[in-house]
Order: sequence, then C-alpha cells, then structure tokens
Amino acid sequence: MSDAVQRTRDGSIERITINRPAALNAINEEVLDGLEAAVADLRSATDVRAVVVTGAGEKAFVAGADIGFMSSLTPVRAELFAERGQGILDGLAALPMPVIAAVSGFALGGGCEIAMACDLIIADATARFGQPEVKLGVIPGFGGTQRLARRVGLSNALDLCLTGRMVGAEEALRMGLASQVVEGKAADAATEIARGITSLGPVALRLCKRAIHENVDAALSTAQAAERTLFGMCFATEDQKEGMAAFLEKRSAAFQGR
Repeated sequence: MSDAVQRTRDGSIERITINRPAALNAINEEVLDGLEAAVADLRSATDVRAVVVTGAGEKAFVAGADIGFMSSLTPVRAELFAERGQGILDGLAALPMPVIAAVSGFALGGGCEIAMACDLIIADATARFGQPEVKLGVIPGFGGTQRLARRVGLSNALDLCLTGRMVGAEEALRMGLASQVVEGKAADAATEIARGITSLGPVALRLCKRAIHENVDAALSTAQAAERTLFGMCFATEDQKEGMAAFLEKRSAAFQGR
C-alpha cells in the first residue's frame, strides 16, 4: 500500500486517508496507486460494511491534483491521466457498501471529484469546495463536470465550473453538494454515521445503491421497473427475514449480509 494513502479498520468500517498533508493531500500518481489498490480490495470485501474517505492534516481533504506533476503533461498523457482518474473514481462510486467523504478544509478540483464519487459528503465548518480548473487554463478531468451537474443541477455546476469560485460548507449544503454540515470534525461525524450504517441490512444497502446509481438517468418507468425487481430480490435474503422478524419481536436485528 502506498504511503500516500493509508487504510485502517475499525470493526466493519474501513477508513481511507489521503496522506500528503504537506502538499494539502494533492493527487499524484502515488495517491492514484493507493486509491486504485483500496478500491480493488474493497470491491469484494464482505467484512466491510461502510467506508470513510478523508484527508490527513487540518487544512485539506484534497486540494486538487499536483500542479507540478500536471504542468509537464502532453495532451496524450493528460488524457490518459484523466482516464485513469475517472476509472478509479468510477470504481469508488461503484463499491457495494456505502462510502462517506469526510471533508474538512479544501476539497478542490480532484478533491471535490473524489468527494462526489462518494455516496455521502459530510462537511464541517472549515470545508471549502470548488472546481477551479479554469483558473489554470484547463477543465475538470476526473468526472467533475459530469458528477457536479448530476449532484447540484446544471445551473450550479455551470456556476462553479465557469467561475472557478469556492463555496463554503453551508452553500454546498444548500446546493446539494454536501449531504450534511456538522459541528466538530467531519471525520468524527462521518465515522458515527458509518457506525449507524453498519447496523443496517448489508444486502439492502447494496441493492439500494444499485437502484439509485444504475437508474438515475433512466426514464421513470424503466427505473421503477428496476426498483421493483430489486425490491423483490430482498425477499430472497436472510436479512429480510431477520429484519422483519426483529421488528415484529421488538428487538434489534442481527443482519448477516445474506
């Protein structure tokens, strides 16, 4: 595992930390290597029920890509760099378990794109979001133009991408970029949310993610057809039987992910 990406386990919660605090956790090849390895491992990790992604230090979640590295890229290498970044973040978004970004400080450029590849974005009062690439003469390359429009709508996406401006936590919440704004540290709040998620039905969580992610751009009738099929699939699981029995018996459910 790359030193630039650290992983720790707390029960069934995996924590991924981008660990380049002296560079505000800027993305370079080593960070991509670490994220790629983590995503590959988590894809089939049946003992992980939630993932928290955060950045080391007090100043940044991830302040963007490493400009020194990018400044020397040729057009072909730049496209390949973007292709790799998009692929890794697509893999992060497709993980079967809920993934939570804990954002303190700057989440700019590639940092904002990493956060948007997560299911939930938990921000604290220090969080600052933006896609400032136009200030460098480029555009977002790790899916930012597309994920941002899908999260916050066309008008807000155009605002952030065309002006390059940063928004604070409360404005990010109002536009739908942040899921929650919390007091204290985002990482602590995200971990508590993850703990709550680990008590829920793992199969249901996986199918809920699948229903939303795979059908967000589909026609309503098509999306609802997929939803009812996945709803029916829940009733073939032990988790469904345990969850409903526990409710009727007024006890906490002991889900096994089967």
